Amino acid sequence: MGNKESFATRFGFIAAAMGQAIGTGNVWRFPRVATANGGGSFMVAYIIALLVWSIPLIIAEVVMGRKTRKGTVGAFRDIMGENYAWMGGFVAFVCFALGAYYSVTMGWTIRYFVYGVSGILKPGIDTEVLWNGFRASSFQGILFHMISVALAACVVYRGVQGGIEKASKVMIPTLFVLLIVGMMRAITLPGAINGLNYLFNPDFSKLLSGKVWLEAFTQSAWSTGAGWGFMITYAVYTKEKEDVVCNGFITGLADTSAALIASMAVIPTIFALASENVGDAIGSGNTGLTFIWLARLFPEMPGGVVIGTLFFLAMSFTALTSLYAMYEVVIRNFMDAGWCRQKAATLVVAASFIAGLPSAINVEFLNNQDQVWGVALLVSG
Repeated sequence: MGNKESFATRFGFIAAAMGQAIGTGNVWRFPRVATANGGGSFMVAYIIALLVWSIPLIIAEVVMGRKTRKGTVGAFRDIMGENYAWMGGFVAFVCFALGAYYSVTMGWTIRYFVYGVSGILKPGIDTEVLWNGFRASSFQGILFHMISVALAACVVYRGVQGGIEKASKVMIPTLFVLLIVGMMRAITLPGAINGLNYLFNPDFSKLLSGKVWLEAFTQSAWSTGAGWGFMITYAVYTKEKEDVVCNGFITGLADTSAALIASMAVIPTIFALASENVGDAIGSGNTGLTFIWLARLFPEMPGGVVIGTLFFLAMSFTALTSLYAMYEVVIRNFMDAGWCRQKAATLVVAASFIAGLPSAINVEFLNNQDQVWGVALLVSG
């Protein structure tokens, strides 16, 4: 079947590509992994991983998608032969499984944005009690999971130009503005320079550690979306004149920029406002770092309630641009099989909502899914 949908502009494609790459992992995973693996030493290894692994893989995916004009299943079949179509099916299924619980974590960011707007995030609030209370409520978990799925559904239902491209053009520039505002406020705090030193001061002896290199390559793959099938899918909608190599570099470098800006907002803030508990803050894990520590720290600074609210809004944006890309990977394969977009989107969205309910109810189940499908993503890459 002929493909009638396409991105209207080059910026639309680049914005969508940046959107699938820039997710919540840039905001709350990258800072923790970087600081736990030598700061500046990790950054050296990460940049090398970006150049020798992620960007070449992004370029390869774009070539596959543009040459075949098919989703992951059709692309692997046409490039490698029918016996290898299952590889594209595996990539698509992993994306679906990831999206099922990713929408739950997006719901967390929306909930905290609502906390900020309603005035609950204020100086003196016990954010650990707030977090535990929210996670203990199955109703709230399901409600905000449903809101996340609905928002992503609105985008994919509208198609490429009217949905994905239009949403990405608005949300990606807005995201960078919000992150830059948070970064500028963070680095002006007293003691913030210690956080910058901790993040960027290199200890080159740690480059001899295999763990640093493994973490750097793993984070690069997770962060950029290389090997997930996103770029195969989005490339289906590109025009022949698009510069594949240039777009691949822009996508990889933009994703890294977002991670660095987020790190310069998160780490200096913790060093400035929790200097006596820095070890606890850094070691509290992905979830605690964002939803307990930053929710506690932002209200303590001048204008911090507003900045904190905008920060969680930015996180919601990062989650949404990745979530609707995950849906599109699966939808494109159904469309290749002859389904219309609306029928394919209805099935994928409904199935994803149902599959995500256990994670919305029980955070331990979500943690299990994150581990299982995290390994599967590395296999996809």
